[in-house]
Amino acid sequence: MARTMAALPAGTRITDYISLGVITKTFPMKEVRAVLAATGKASVRQRELPAPVVVYYVIALALYMQASYREVLRCLMEGIQWLLDPSAAVKVAGKSGISQARTRLGWEPLHRLHDAVVRPIAVRATRGAWYRGWRLVSLDGSTLDVADEDVNAAAFGRPGSSRGSSAFPQIRFVSLVESGTHVLFGSQMADYATGEIPLAKAVVGGLQTGMLCLADRQFFGFKLWTQAGNSGADLLWRIKKNTRLSCDRRLADGSYLSRIFPSERDWRHKTNGVRVRVVDYRLHGIADAEPLYRLVTTILNHAKAPAKELAALYHERWEIETALDELKTHLRGAKIVLRSKTPALVRQEFYGLLMAHFAVRSLMHEAAVGADADPDSLSFIHAVRVVRRKLPTYGAIPPSEADGLP
Repeated sequence: MARTMAALPAGTRITDYISLGVITKTFPMKEVRAVLAATGKASVRQRELPAPVVVYYVIALALYMQASYREVLRCLMEGIQWLLDPSAAVKVAGKSGISQARTRLGWEPLHRLHDAVVRPIAVRATRGAWYRGWRLVSLDGSTLDVADEDVNAAAFGRPGSSRGSSAFPQIRFVSLVESGTHVLFGSQMADYATGEIPLAKAVVGGLQTGMLCLADRQFFGFKLWTQAGNSGADLLWRIKKNTRLSCDRRLADGSYLSRIFPSERDWRHKTNGVRVRVVDYRLHGIADAEPLYRLVTTILNHAKAPAKELAALYHERWEIETALDELKTHLRGAKIVLRSKTPALVRQEFYGLLMAHFAVRSLMHEAAVGADADPDSLSFIHAVRVVRRKLPTYGAIPPSEADGLP
């Protein structure tokens, strides 16, 4: 079946749509050049698409998931032309040239840039980001469809279905999200068959002292709990209501102290236990509520975090569902798959998508703090449109590195 070339609306001024402003502000050239040097990917000769341009191009792709590769590059290069010399002709590389440039770059620089720059951004003035001095973060995972290519299917696998297997291969990823800003950070990806727990073991390395991490019951286990707790962060995780937990001491707020154990043998002999505080609660008058909810926390002093407050706070965990929806639906586009046709470029595109989300969320946070508003009150879809259309053009990168980059 013939495919129609995706393009931007006719009559659109390129300077209304594309700018490196939000991207270069969030991911400065200094950081880009550092990761290129560290991974040995810095361009060593003049090219139509030098490595730094390709880094920014991959991030920009996520803002234009519905447009073709070449159309996105045309936007980028014409925006640069408008700054440098409006009368000069701009040569836009073809699809093959773009693919070759992305392949030369690989995915490691994008991964390193993501890990170096993407982090929690809330300040004390950020509404909805804090609980009694703790920075609120959540842990969760999801999947993304990727292009239906044999090499992608071999590398990432497909989920099963009632009729055999899914139409598309999938990648699995796990992230931390800063609840108040929806910033996804510490993200790790793998093939579909890799479970969330192995990925979470790498992700919790992003936790720090002063954070309070929320997580759902599928993540609870002695090893992951103790690993996350050793980061210095406090934890508030839901567990299965039938988990065996003795009431060692009832506290004034209705919660109680207990212990968790690494094995059945340790539980029987009460050895090698780790102290936790347990909060059991019910939701009255809520449709489809479960009979009992059970949370465990590392905050043992009930005066510092009363049980009722923790029960209400736990439902902030759903902020990560909103952040994942932003990533998968509003930024990527509903029913749109990651389009890269090789595993290395899928990984590259994944980190580009995460960084585009971070750039948008950083812009929203800056606006919210300036207006003394909760970032949740701002529309992510509107912010994406703002990034696409309204940012001033600055921080342009010349299309050739012949004279060096600024």
